[in-house]
Amino acid sequence: MTQLASRPVPGPAVVRRRPARARTLWVLAGLVVLALLAVASVAFGSRVVGWHDIVAGVQGHDDTLGQAAVVKRVPRTVLAVVVGAALGLAGAVMQGVTRNPLADPGILGVNMGASLAVVTGIVSFGLSSAASFVWVAIAGAAVAAVFVYAVGSLGRGGATPLKLALAGAAISAALASLISAFVLPRADIATGFQSWQIGGVGGASWPGVRMVLPFLAVGFAISLLSAKALNSLALGDDLAAGLGERVALARGAAALGAVLLCGASTAVAGPIGFVGLVVPHVCRLLLGLDHRWLLPSSALFGAALLTAADVAGRMVARPQEIDVGIITALIGAPFFISIVRRQKVREL
Repeated sequence: MTQLASRPVPGPAVVRRRPARARTLWVLAGLVVLALLAVASVAFGSRVVGWHDIVAGVQGHDDTLGQAAVVKRVPRTVLAVVVGAALGLAGAVMQGVTRNPLADPGILGVNMGASLAVVTGIVSFGLSSAASFVWVAIAGAAVAAVFVYAVGSLGRGGATPLKLALAGAAISAALASLISAFVLPRADIATGFQSWQIGGVGGASWPGVRMVLPFLAVGFAISLLSAKALNSLALGDDLAAGLGERVALARGAAALGAVLLCGASTAVAGPIGFVGLVVPHVCRLLLGLDHRWLLPSSALFGAALLTAADVAGRMVARPQEIDVGIITALIGAPFFISIVRRQKVREL
């Protein structure tokens, strides 16, 4: 992937601007907020549950309606946490790999590529196993990521942030049309797929969570281990190579981790957008540009954002629910517009 040189890239002095104590405090604050949101996710919904029922429900008891509600909400909460962490981390990695502040699994068409792959597998090949959905979704996410980057790299200037965003938006629209063409003639899957395509964690179950955990674990490990390489890539390809970094290998490995996270998340929760766009920018403001802090904090705050969005979706329309994908879109769309309007949007 190309080096963008329209303005100076932040150097090591900028990376060290945030003191370690302040970073640690922000991370601890994020952990506290996430814990409180997890409790709120278990407690609030169509029925508000008391503390006694929460404790009993977490232990597996379902003797009362409140305890039964907790038993159902616990896997939902866990799924919101792991998917939010995966999307936040994937967004930070994508922005680091492409040096593009607009990079996001949804904006760059990665989530839609995973969705099309799942639909194609169901309609054309009769796939029905949940495990097969994950493999197909990861393959679709990888193909979409490569295709969007190839299209965004055409013409003068290479893969600029705006060209990548436009290519991703155009390809996402095309893939969405293909998905509709596959699904509409199949009334037997249309209703369920439309709900899944919005993106949500309402259908969470322990088997579903266990199914994606190995894929997410590998994606988390690869992405977090790429932090040092992404710091080098932030200095520019030439400087990174001079420091001994194998640029192509570093980018490919980091991108692989992001694709695994996006594909597995989309397979289990649908194409949830904007988490990977909003969270890394907030984390840069709070913790600076060092990817050794940025990547884990993006996972932490991504988990908090998606959990908060799920709780909000359950509370604002009680006793009905608003899918979490709608809530994140309402948060992320204005954020995306504000980034596009900035003067210095060419690179990180």
